[in-house]
Amino acid sequence: MIVLEKILDEAIEKKASDIHIVCGLKPVFRINKSLIPAQISVVTEDDIYNIYDYIVKGNVISDNEFKKAKRLDTSLIYKEIRMRVNISNSDGVPIFTIRVINDVLPSFEELGIPEVVRKLTYQQQGLILITGKTSSGKSTTLNSLINCINEKQNKKILTLEAPIEYKHKPKKSIVIQKEVGNGADTVSFIDGVRNALREDCDILVIGEIRDKYTMEAAIDMAEAGHLVIGTLHTKSCAETVDRIISFYDVKDQAQIKYLLSSILKLVVSQRLIKSADNSKLVLIPEVMVVDSTISSCIRKEKFSVAEIEDAIQARYQ
Repeated sequence: MIVLEKILDEAIEKKASDIHIVCGLKPVFRINKSLIPAQISVVTEDDIYNIYDYIVKGNVISDNEFKKAKRLDTSLIYKEIRMRVNISNSDGVPIFTIRVINDVLPSFEELGIPEVVRKLTYQQQGLILITGKTSSGKSTTLNSLINCINEKQNKKILTLEAPIEYKHKPKKSIVIQKEVGNGADTVSFIDGVRNALREDCDILVIGEIRDKYTMEAAIDMAEAGHLVIGTLHTKSCAETVDRIISFYDVKDQAQIKYLLSSILKLVVSQRLIKSADNSKLVLIPEVMVVDSTISSCIRKEKFSVAEIEDAIQARYQ
């Protein structure tokens, strides 16, 4: 019988970023974007349900949520290392995708994030977005940003996460972290954002802006005088603006363009690529500071992704 600890130990030793556990296959590790089979035997259906019981730990709410929705996002702590776990179904049997979270946050310099990003966190209000595809390092950048603010500024930071990945200890700031989900600290991102208006926070961090309603609440929060930092799944800075506008009906887009042009301060779109020697992943960020030129592009009646991209390139030439 396969014990989950053996899989986790090997993943940690090999510095895997993700673990894939599927019935009928050996566990597979993602290491520097490559998929590498574990040195462990094939996972049986009995193994799968033992792993499920280990992760869910008899939590009735989580168990019921998985049985109802056929999916569950949760977290796991093993040897003081936090892990993000997604459980879903394939052929009626659970499968597991486990993200191993590095407990040491890299600095902005180590990540390769431009200094202008850190400077813009001193804004009293507005919207900052960290974007990119899945597994592009958004969570690491976001938490490095929180850590930087925590070390250098005297603020109350409220985060909404599903699940919580990095645990921040208060330094110069107060950091309140809330997990989103059934039976967690808040039921949904939208509820968490709405309640944040009453919690006297200076900075609200939204782990993922998934829909129009969360975006509207984030914009309301920024308009009310707070700094809001969130993530979106988009491929570029210009596409991020287009995605936000497309959340709205055509008749409402003129108003949202005007609001967005005034409250959006910064978009960082990032991707990870292998280094020349394949030894590590390197972060490649695209940074869009929303200046008067970008604001003007956003407000135009006919919004153009190409025009935004040209304005970003012109700024850094």
